Amino acid sequence: MRKTLIALMFAAALPTVAMAMPQGGPGGDMGPGGPGFGPGHHGRDAFSQLDLSREQREQIGKLMGHERFGDREIMHKYLEKLPAADQKAMKDEIDAKRAKTQAEVRAVLNPTQQKQFDELKVKQDQRRAEWKEFQAWKAQKAQKAQ
Repeated sequence: MRKTLIALMFAAALPTVAMAMPQGGPGGDMGPGGPGFGPGHHGRDAFSQLDLSREQREQIGKLMGHERFGDREIMHKYLEKLPAADQKAMKDEIDAKRAKTQAEVRAVLNPTQQKQFDELKVKQDQRRAEWKEFQAWKAQKAQKAQ
């Protein structure tokens, strides 16, 4: 149960980190086409489409680094408490922190980039909904097979 919860939390946090990761990772600038960016990497190149300045990439990298390590602290805080109420509290806290970080990231962007960021977020939300739908279908199919 504990391993499943850890995996679930990492999977939930990953799309936000991947979408907001500047080129080259936090504090690094490897330019377009660096490792982990480009077609087929499911949203990891989202910020490369925004034409960010070096300063914006650094600011966003710091914000996303703080979010990632903050998520880890929140998970450890609740891992010892596995009842459903605690799991919901953890999810709500991470969601609130993610929304705050996304708002801070958006504030770093210029108006054109903000529009693109909003479009990318809508696409990410659609992919997340499709994934949940697929997981529900998969669970239902496995249940029928038994």
